[in-house]
Amino acid sequence: MLKGLMMESQLTTNAILRRAEMLFGHREIVTRLPDKSFHRYTYKDFVERAKKLAVALRDLGLRRGDRVATLAWNSYTHLEAYFGIPAAGGVLHTLNLRLPPEDLIYIMNHAKDRILLVDHTLLRLYEAIKDKVHLDHVVVMGAPGELPLGYLDYEALLSAADLDRYEELSLDEWEAAAMCYTSGTTGRPKGVLYNHRALVLHSLGVALPDAIGLSERDVVMPVVPMFHANAWGIPFAATMVGARQVFPGPYLDPVSLLEDIQEARVTVTAGVPTIWLGILQELDKNPGKWDLSSLRSMTVGGAAAPRGMIKGFEKRHGIRVVHGWGMTETTPVGTLCTVPPEMDGADEETLYDIKAAQGRPLVFIELRARNEEGIVPWDGKTMGELEIRGPWVAAAYYEAPEARDRWTEDGWFRTGDIVAIHPQGFMEIKDRDKDLVKSGGEWISSVELENHLMAHPAVAEAAVIAAQHPKWQERPLAAVVLKEGQTATEEELKQFLAQKFPKWWLPDAIVFVPEIPKTSTGKFHKLVLRQEYGEYLLARDREDESV
Repeated sequence: MLKGLMMESQLTTNAILRRAEMLFGHREIVTRLPDKSFHRYTYKDFVERAKKLAVALRDLGLRRGDRVATLAWNSYTHLEAYFGIPAAGGVLHTLNLRLPPEDLIYIMNHAKDRILLVDHTLLRLYEAIKDKVHLDHVVVMGAPGELPLGYLDYEALLSAADLDRYEELSLDEWEAAAMCYTSGTTGRPKGVLYNHRALVLHSLGVALPDAIGLSERDVVMPVVPMFHANAWGIPFAATMVGARQVFPGPYLDPVSLLEDIQEARVTVTAGVPTIWLGILQELDKNPGKWDLSSLRSMTVGGAAAPRGMIKGFEKRHGIRVVHGWGMTETTPVGTLCTVPPEMDGADEETLYDIKAAQGRPLVFIELRARNEEGIVPWDGKTMGELEIRGPWVAAAYYEAPEARDRWTEDGWFRTGDIVAIHPQGFMEIKDRDKDLVKSGGEWISSVELENHLMAHPAVAEAAVIAAQHPKWQERPLAAVVLKEGQTATEEELKQFLAQKFPKWWLPDAIVFVPEIPKTSTGKFHKLVLRQEYGEYLLARDREDESV
C-alpha cells in the first residue's frame, strides 16, 4: 500500500473554535434572555469565555472523558458550553428538560455526570431530583443574585479563570466530545456518544448548499432546542462558517419567534413541525403583520412535515421549507430535501410530492430499506425498514449491550422507520414501525393520513393511531384538532381523505380533541393516544351489538 503524503490534522471542535477566533471575531451572537431583553456580544467574546470555561472546569477537577451535563435553553452560555466542555477534554451531555424526572435521574446516573451547568430559571427542575443524582459540582448560569450554599456561580467561575492558563489539549478526533440520550419512547433512554470527528464531518455535511446551506452571510436561529440532539448540529455548523447566531432562549411561542426573525433579520432557521404549524396559523391570522423577507430557508424535521404546511408557507407567505430527517443516533441529520435541477420543470403537485418527502442522504451517508423479502427496490412504493450507515451514525449505544440488535450483521443501523425510496434517491417516511397500522395483513401509513388531514383548511393538527378491531386486528383512528373558529364533521373529513386514499385506508373513526399530547421533543405522543383510544373501536362495536 502506497500511503499519501498529507498532514495529520485532527478533526475536532477545537479546530472550529480556532477558526472562529481567527476569522469571525467581529461577528455577533444574540440571545433572548428570560426577561425578554437581548444579550449581544461577539465571537471574540464567545471564544474567550469558552476557553475560560475550559480552564474553570479543569480547576474543578474535570478529567479527560468526564461527562458535564447541561440543563439549559438555547443561549450564548449554552454555546460556550458546546465548545468549552470539549476543549477541557470533557464530554458535553445535554439534558432534555422536558423529560419526566425519573428519566432525567436515570440518564444522569447512567451517564455518570460529574458536573452540571444549569440555567437559573431551570434550577427548580434540578432541585426536584438532586437527592437522587450524584454530582461533584452544580454551576448556575444567569443567576440574578447570591446563590444558596452548595451552588457555584457561572460568571464568578469565568471571572476567576485566567485566560493565560488556557492550553489547547491535543485531542484525538476519535475521542468522545458530546452525548445525547434517546427519548426512551420504547424502553429506557439510550446514550449516543459522539466523537469529535462525527461532529466536524456532520457540520461540513449540513452546511453544504444542497443541505441546510450555511455561510458567513447567514443569520442563523436554531429553534430546535440545544438540549435535543445538539440542536441538529446547527450551533457547531454555524460557528464553523462564522454565521451570525440568534438564540431564542425560553420563548418558543409563535409571536416571540416571529419577533426574533423580524428584528434580527434571520435568514435560516430550523425546528419541529409543531412549532411551524403554530407560526403558520399566526401568519394566516395576521397577514402582512410580520416582515419575514430576510428568511430564505426554514428547515423542518423531527417528525414528518405535513404537505399542506409546506405548501402553505411557500404559496401564502413565500417561505421556502426544507424537509429533513434524522435521529439522535445520526448526530442527527441524515437526509434533507432539496429539489434537483432536472425537476425544475415539473408540475407543481409533483414538486410538492417531492418536497414532502424527507429527502436524499447527506454526503457520506448511505440508505437502504428492508422488509420480509429482503432489500427493497428504489421504486417509491415498496415499503421497508430504513437502514443507514455513515461516519456520523452511531455504531453502538453507551453501556447498553442489550440493544445490539439495532445493528445488522454487516453494520447498518436499523432505524425503526418504515420508508419507501424513490428512484432518484428521495426517502419518504411512511411510518414508525410501532405506529404503522397493520390492518388484516395490509400496511396503512398513519403519517400519510395525518399529512392529508392537516391539508384540510379546518384542521390544525391530526394524529392517526392503530386502534384494536374485532375483525381486522387494527384499524386507523384519527384524533383531530380544529382551527379556531373552524368547523368540520367526521363524514366531511372522511370524504376529504377519500379523494386521495382507497376506502380501506380511511379511518374507522375520527375523534375531535382540544389538543394532541406532545412528547418531550415536540412530536405527537401516540402512546398516550393509544392508551386513551386504543380500544375505542372495540367499545363501539360492543355498544352496537348491545343495541
